[in-house]
Amino acid sequence: MDLGFAGAATVVVGGGRGMGFATARCLAEDGARIAIVGRSRDVLDAAAADLVRLGSPEAVPMVADTSDTAQVERVFAEVGERWGELNALINTVGPGVAGNFEELTDEQWQEAFDAGLMGMVRCVRAALPLLRSAEWARIVNFSAHSTQRQSTRLPAYTAAKAAVNSVSKNLSLLLAKDEIMVNVVSPGSISSEALRAWADSVGIDGNDPYALMAAIDEHFGHPAHLPRTGLPSEIGPVAAFLASRRNSYMTGANVNVDGGSDFI
Repeated sequence: MDLGFAGAATVVVGGGRGMGFATARCLAEDGARIAIVGRSRDVLDAAAADLVRLGSPEAVPMVADTSDTAQVERVFAEVGERWGELNALINTVGPGVAGNFEELTDEQWQEAFDAGLMGMVRCVRAALPLLRSAEWARIVNFSAHSTQRQSTRLPAYTAAKAAVNSVSKNLSLLLAKDEIMVNVVSPGSISSEALRAWADSVGIDGNDPYALMAAIDEHFGHPAHLPRTGLPSEIGPVAAFLASRRNSYMTGANVNVDGGSDFI
């Protein structure tokens, strides 16, 4: 399906690996110009080369820490100098801070909100002039299914992601007059590097999505309806559609990609 990305200017924050790269891959295959933002130069350089091979006419690695406002502003100033506009901003970052409520320190709560919420806020704020300059523009923010199915091990991470949902809904209202659509993707149990590492630590084959889901059921009691975890490649096409020109009337939505669940 032609998503309308040919020649479009896009930014994927966290686009060097995992679900971010899976999303950037879909944009590249549809002909988008892509800036991928992350903290590891080596990872970004390798990912950018892959995106060009996949069909992107221009893939630009941009090293930045989204916890630093000055670095975020520099990234979007460079995007403005390079392309003069921005059609799609996709925010995929927000690593979890795990621990029971009693265990978490003030610093860990702050870390969870800085990584899970404020990085997105900084990126959207810096990108807005470029998004408003474009003929069409979309924002997609990544949340988590734990905002709807709580885990006692993730209170800070989940609270930060719930804030992402709230801010995204507010942005969808604010930017409706500009016809900039803002949506959220809420992945379920996806075979990420972090989840595979956890599985390996408890003696489970992290590369087996069926064993992974069985372990999630045993340890957390949160299985999906499908008997396996999802793959990053199953998230990417959903985020890409929401970020695309083909999404012409969907805004303020939170889309679950979770293998089936008991919440809506």
